[in-house]
Amino acid sequence: MADASTSSSTSAPAIAPTEAASHSFDDAPLNRFHLKITALTFGANFSDGYQLGVIGIALTLIAPQMHLGAVWQGMLGASALIGIFVGSITLGWLADRIGRQKLYMLNFALITVASVAQLWANGPGLLFVLRVLIGLGIGADYAIGPTLVAEFCPRRQRGFLLASLTAMWTVGYICSFFFGHYLTGFGGESWRWLLASGALPAAIVLALRIGTPESPRWLVSKGRDEEARAVVARYIGPDVDFDSVRSTAPAESAPSASYRELFRPGQWRATMFGILYYNCQVIPYFAIYTFLPVVLAKFAMDETVTVDGLLNGFLLLGSVVGLWCVARFSRRAFVTGSFVVMAVALGPMGLWPGGPKVVLFVLFLVFTLVMSASSNLDQVYPPELFPTALRGSGVGLLNGLSRVGSAVGTFLLPLSIDHLGFATSMTILTAFLVLGAIVSAAWAPETAGTALD
Repeated sequence: MADASTSSSTSAPAIAPTEAASHSFDDAPLNRFHLKITALTFGANFSDGYQLGVIGIALTLIAPQMHLGAVWQGMLGASALIGIFVGSITLGWLADRIGRQKLYMLNFALITVASVAQLWANGPGLLFVLRVLIGLGIGADYAIGPTLVAEFCPRRQRGFLLASLTAMWTVGYICSFFFGHYLTGFGGESWRWLLASGALPAAIVLALRIGTPESPRWLVSKGRDEEARAVVARYIGPDVDFDSVRSTAPAESAPSASYRELFRPGQWRATMFGILYYNCQVIPYFAIYTFLPVVLAKFAMDETVTVDGLLNGFLLLGSVVGLWCVARFSRRAFVTGSFVVMAVALGPMGLWPGGPKVVLFVLFLVFTLVMSASSNLDQVYPPELFPTALRGSGVGLLNGLSRVGSAVGTFLLPLSIDHLGFATSMTILTAFLVLGAIVSAAWAPETAGTALD
């Protein structure tokens, strides 16, 4: 930032020209704070992957103990997703009104308390409520975390740093898989400790987030320039041009934090693209991987250590490949191409369910790799689609509605397999991937390297 002397304030002392600001806010050198704010935001993605993974494993013990049918299993599998919807929609909007920092702290307090409370869940109803509360906290962070990262970080590194958030989802999911299978091996009430274990990473994140500053972009959008100056000077650097923090539109003409503004002329297409692409991606992913043992069994592939190891290895490899793709390819090419490849890989499970299981499994590995890679865009695209005054609301809306789709898909998949058959269910999921390719080819904007307003 430029120090106080670069502003129009008459009380500030003059400085020599050689001390003038040398960097714009979007082009400031990457520093330790940029890495810290990104690392602190890993928490929501790790928790989401972990929470989704543990419920699928825990249900193998919960269902027979509580005598749950397909409806309750689907509701518990989708419970955190429902909470993520509510949290993203409501608290993303609230973050545009009152700021990002307070909610960035409080959401993980909620996750910690609700996770521990699962130890005493004595029925599916209470367990459902607690997992909705966990999802509420995660959903808030999905709206606020990427928004903070995008609003602080330099544009050259923004895509990579945002994409790394999604890679942590995969790490969380894989950790839940191995720890979950180990713990549930003890049988009995071990599922309670498995579900409650999500409190540990949440508590660590909560403690480390103490002292996180408010977004200077948001402060400027509310006319709180002096507070923004202090944040930029302390965390970004004293040689950053403070005027470059400002939106391209003056604060008084910036759009208000209203969901109607997301669909105004000039903004609606980006909003609709975000909603459709995000849902077309996560509906197949969440549905299939929440009930992975069921899916594997349906195309005659037993869940063995080798099969599990390959799938989790491809999930992890895909997250790394996705980081490279975000840095190497345009946003448009990456999102459109990934939908095409996923549709081609998943389609035979619906159109050729009786095919050789080795061929189907190899195609499923390709689907897993590309789905994991393309998911890196889930934290990159949304913050880049909206201006500062609407970014929390916009990111929250996209995340929230994507979780509605995920929850519906997760809830309906076991019912669909029971009533329509496995092949038809996989064909329907493939159709979402085809729709995603069409929407991306028609509407995906190119946002790589652009300065945020």
